Amino acid sequence: MKSIPLLLTPAHSCGYLDGKLARSLFVEPLLSMTPSLYGVLLASGFRRSGDAVYRTSCQSCSACVPVRLAVDRFEADRRQKRCWRKNAGTVAHIKPAVFEQAHYDMYRRYQLARHADGEMAQSTADDYMDFLASRWCQTLFVEFSIDHELAAVAVVDQVGNALSAVYTFFEPKFADFSLGTFAVLWQIRQAQLWRHEYVYLGFWIKDCQKMTYKSNFQPLQGFIDNQWVDLDFS
Repeated sequence: MKSIPLLLTPAHSCGYLDGKLARSLFVEPLLSMTPSLYGVLLASGFRRSGDAVYRTSCQSCSACVPVRLAVDRFEADRRQKRCWRKNAGTVAHIKPAVFEQAHYDMYRRYQLARHADGEMAQSTADDYMDFLASRWCQTLFVEFSIDHELAAVAVVDQVGNALSAVYTFFEPKFADFSLGTFAVLWQIRQAQLWRHEYVYLGFWIKDCQKMTYKSNFQPLQGFIDNQWVDLDFS
C-alpha cells in the first residue's frame, strides 16, 4: 500500500473511558478516498465516520481494539439463537443511503431514549446524514419492520470482501426484540449469502459497558500489534 498521509489530533477527553485522554489518526481529508482503498484501511484497523477515516492512536492507552468476525467460523450462542427466533417475523428491506424523514425521526427518538445526555441527541438532519452516510462508500440503510411498522435501521458499508457495521438504531417500543443483536446476526447471515469473509464491528473496549455486546459474537478477532488475532475471553 502506498504511503497514506495521516493527521494526528491533539489529546482530548476520551468519550468511552472516564479520566482517559484520547488521540486519533485521521486520513488526510483531501486524499481521494475510494471503496477499495477504504477496504485496505479497514483491514488495517481504521474506520469511518461520515467521510472521515480514522483509528485511535492514544499515548498511554490501547483499550480500543478494532474487531471483526470471520463469518464462516461464527456459531450463534443460545441467546443469539433465541433472538433470531424471536425476530422470525422481522422483515429486512435493503435501501440506499439517502435521507428519509421516518428514519431520522426514529433516530432522534432512539437517541433521546438511550443517550439523552449525549451530543447526538441534538443531531440535526444534516448532522445525522454527515455521520452515517458518505460520498464515496457503498453504504446501505437496512430497514427492519415488525408487523409492517418500521422498527430499526442498520447502517452497513459494503467493502470488498466484507460488511462493516456503522450504526444501528431502533424504535424504543421494540426494545424487547434485541434489534441491535439481531442486526449483527442479519449482517453475518447476509455476508455468508454474499460470500463475504468478514463483518467488521468497529472498536471494542473491554471496560466500556456499551461495547460488551460485541464480545458475545465468537470467535471475535482483534487487530493488535498490526495483526488480526483471536481474542481470548476465558
